[in-house]
Amino acid sequence: MEAFLILPILLFSVVVHEVAHGWMALRLGDSTAKEMGRLTLNPIPHIDLFGSILVPLFSYLAAGTVFIAWAKPVPVNPMNFKNSRRDDILVSAVGPFSNLLVALGCALLVGIWSGMIGPVDRSMVGLEGSFLTLLPQMLLIGITLNIYLAVFNLIPVPPLDGSHIVASLLPSEVGEQYRRIGFLGIFAIILLMRVDFFRSFVISIVKAMHIPYALVIQLFT
Repeated sequence: MEAFLILPILLFSVVVHEVAHGWMALRLGDSTAKEMGRLTLNPIPHIDLFGSILVPLFSYLAAGTVFIAWAKPVPVNPMNFKNSRRDDILVSAVGPFSNLLVALGCALLVGIWSGMIGPVDRSMVGLEGSFLTLLPQMLLIGITLNIYLAVFNLIPVPPLDGSHIVASLLPSEVGEQYRRIGFLGIFAIILLMRVDFFRSFVISIVKAMHIPYALVIQLFT
C-alpha cells in the first residue's frame, strides 16, 4: 500500500526537480528547456520509464525505501550562460534545493493538518483508508522521499547534480573527463547502496536532515 502512496509524490517531486533546473537555466540566459516544452509540471514530458518508475520500484522492493529516482534531464546549453562554471553550479544545485522546498511544503501541510484534525498516525495506511488518512500519509512520505532525492542527487558521481558541481570546480580538462563517466555512474551508485557502510551513511544524513522538518510539524501541534 505504501508503494501506492509513493508513486504520485515521487513523480511530482522528480518533475519539480527537473523544472527547477530549467527555470534556473532560463533565469541565467538559456531558454532551451522552455523552447522544448520542459518548463511544465505535466509529468508526461518528464517521465523516464527506467528512472521514474522501474528503478524506484526495484529500490522499494529490494530495500524497502526509494533512494534513487530521476526524470528525463532537462536540456541545458551552457554556451548560453554568461559565466558557465558559476551558472552550471547554480543550475545543478537548484534541483536538490527544490526537493528540500517540496519537503518543507509537505511538512507545513502536515503541521496544519495535525493542528486542525489531529496527529497523523503512520500505521493507519490501507486501501480502506479515507481521504483524511491517505493524504497526510502521502505528505509524510513526501518529506522523507524528497530529503532522499536531495541527498542522493548531491552525491558527486556522474550524472548526478553533485557531479556537475564538482566538475565545474575542477580544471576544465579534468572536469570534462569526469563528466564523460555519464550514466555509467548510476550503476556505481546502485552498487554503493548495497554496501552497508555507504547506505548507513546516506540514511544517517537523511535522518539528521529530517529533524528540522519534524520541528516544523510540531509548531502546529
